[in-house]
Formats: sequence, C-alpha cells, structure tokens
Amino acid sequence: MDPTFASIVVVTAMFVMLAAGVWVALALAGVGFVAMALFTTRPIGLVMATNVWGASTSWTLVALPLFIWMGEILFRTRISTDMFRGLAPWMGWLPGRLMHVNVVGCSIFAAVSGSSAATAATIGRMTIPELTRRGYDPMMIIGSLAGAGTLGLLIPPSIIMIVYGVAADVSIARLFIAGVLPGVVLTLLFMGYVAAWSLANPAKVPPYDLRMGFLERVRETGALIPVMLLIMSVLGSIYAGFATPTEAAAVGVAGSLVLALVTGTLTWANFRDSLIGAARTSCMISFILAGAAFLTVAMGYTGIPRLLAEWITAQQLSPVALLAALTVFFIVMGCFLDGISMVVLTTSVILPMVQRAGIDLLWFGIYIVIVVEMAQITPPVGFNLFVLQSMTGRDIFTIGKASAPFFLLMVLMVALLWVFPGLVTWLPSQMIG
Repeated sequence: MDPTFASIVVVTAMFVMLAAGVWVALALAGVGFVAMALFTTRPIGLVMATNVWGASTSWTLVALPLFIWMGEILFRTRISTDMFRGLAPWMGWLPGRLMHVNVVGCSIFAAVSGSSAATAATIGRMTIPELTRRGYDPMMIIGSLAGAGTLGLLIPPSIIMIVYGVAADVSIARLFIAGVLPGVVLTLLFMGYVAAWSLANPAKVPPYDLRMGFLERVRETGALIPVMLLIMSVLGSIYAGFATPTEAAAVGVAGSLVLALVTGTLTWANFRDSLIGAARTSCMISFILAGAAFLTVAMGYTGIPRLLAEWITAQQLSPVALLAALTVFFIVMGCFLDGISMVVLTTSVILPMVQRAGIDLLWFGIYIVIVVEMAQITPPVGFNLFVLQSMTGRDIFTIGKASAPFFLLMVLMVALLWVFPGLVTWLPSQMIG
C-alpha cells in the first residue's frame, strides 16, 4: 500500500462527506471505514466496536456532560444580571468604561461555563441592551463580546480541554491549570485594546453615569459573591487536589442548582430545559468523539500519520514554522468546522508531527484551544458570530469585521505563548507534581 495514495483517498473522502452535509461524527466513522476497507485487511466491525465502546465508556468523559449541564443551569438563572450589578460600579474609571463589563463578565462566566457560545449568549443578553441604551459604539459592543466570549474555551473548566485531553491522553486537571495564566493574559489584552480604542475615539464613549460612593460600590459587588463561590468550589477543589475534574464537575452542578434555588430562578421548566440542552450537546460531542476514535485507529493502520511525520521530518521544518503552518491550517478549517470537530478531526494526524517536533503536548493543548477560539469568530461558521447575529440582527460579515481586532489579539497571544512557554507550564509544575 502506498501511504501517499491512501492519504489522498482519505482526504478526498473526508471533503466529499463534509461537503455533502454528512454529520461530522458519521463522516469521521465513514472515512475510517473507507480507509480500512481499501487499505487494510483488519476486521472492520471488530475494530469499530472495540474502539467506539472504549471511547464512549471513558470515566474522564463523565466530566463533559456535567460541566455542560452546569453552564446550562447558570444560563437560565439571573446570574448575568447580578454580574452586571457587581461589575459596573468599578468599571467607570477605566478608559472604555462599561465596555469592560463585556470582557470581565465573560472571563468570570467562562470560569463556570466551559462553553464559548454560552458565555457570549449569557453576557450578551445582559450587556447588549444596556450598553446600547447608554450610547456605546455598537461595533465595539459586538466585537468585544465576540472576542471575550471565546474565553469560555480557555478559562477552565473548558469543554474543549476535556475533548483534547481525552483525544491526546493528556491530564485534564493539568490542562485546566495550564489555561489559567493564558486566560488572564488574554483578558488583559482584550481590556488593553478596549482602553486604547476608547482613548483614540473619545467621542464614541459616553460619560460615566453611575455615581456611587465607595460603600455603595462594595454593597453592589456583593452580587458577585454567589458566582465567585461557585468558581472557587469548582476550580479550587481541582487545584488543591481534593477532587478530580469529574468530581469537581459534580460539585459545580450541585452548586449551580443551589444558586438557582437561592436566586428564585429554579423552576421545573428551567430545570427541564437545562437538562435537555445538556443532553443534546453532550450526545453530539460524544458521538463525534466515538467517530474520531475509530478514525484514529484506522489512520494508524493506513500509516498516514507516520507518513506525515516523516514528511515533516524530511522538510526539516523548525517548530516555529510547523506551528505557523498549523495556525494557518486551523484558521482555514475554522471557516467551515466548529471547534470540537476541528480537534477530534485532526489530533490523530497532527499529534505525531507535534511530538516528532519536540513540542510539549500540554503546551500544544493550550495553543490549540486559542486557535480554536479564533475559529469561533471567523465567518462563515463561527459559533460566536451566529450567537451575536441572532441577538443583534446584523449580518455575519459585519459581526466578523467587528471581531477582527480581537482575532488579531489572539494571534498575538499565540506568539506570546511561544516566546514565554512558562505561561502554560509554570502553574501546573507548581501545583501538580
């Protein structure tokens, strides 16, 4: 068997299936079936059953539906309104004023959500009407919300980190810890841009109209206490070593239910809708992971990953050149696929190349999360763009234009990670031996 010919057939089959509108999970399994039928003599049914079962019964995956359910519960509570009340009094002195509520609010909600779309939708539902009413620039409102919404993938707990950890066999707890410092740095980059833009465009920033004394501000900040306690209970239990990510996810679900009950927003309808929403999303992701597990094994039998790794070695690409090529590759894929599909679709082929180049898989996990974040705001298939389109009524390309500066900031963040890899590796090395 010629691996070059096999790779051409596999890639062609993948593009044909995706272009035909076949579900991503079925496309992954279908390509694996084609590869094994044409280029191997292995028993396809036995291999598929074994690997799909193994991928579907992983204990690690239990954290996935739990974190998704936690985000669904919080999405239906009044936590967003409380967050605006608690943040707004402290944002007025910054250049950009209440525009920073988008960024800081998204970073806080990201720590209890794990979903980019849920983060953008929840904070946007709160800030878009309020900031528009106060006269803030509509394009900056949309752009900052689209960009900051992607923090839902980077700041743990992150659904995409769980998916990558399972696919790459990397500790999810270490990935969660590794995402903290990059998440903080990216938040500061977003806030810095908002401040610089407001200083360059003072006419587009309305005057601050929330006049409060210090004690009154402190009182309003009390609205943040429930969500901060939930964040500390979930992430603190992981960082302190008291709980695995799966156990922490169960703590998060229980805490979010208590929070919804205390705020008076836990109704039977909300509970049912959150459970159904979490089940749908979890089944979709699990289905994709099962198809990806079979494709990964099929790729191993065909020898395509080994061929690509040897080709990379023959090209003598430096790690920097490899990452630059992969960044362009993921950005192009992000125009057509969602983030989870991108990760599971490519890990079986890309990880051998990354390992051959000597790149740490923990570091690469944070890198790939940031690149997937870029895909959330690239038209025509950026999930955050779809969310904001439904909320604002503007066309997808207008929203994409508003998001462009934040896309470039994420490119800068990738460069910073390469120059300062300790942003990823230092905290895990301190907290987990």
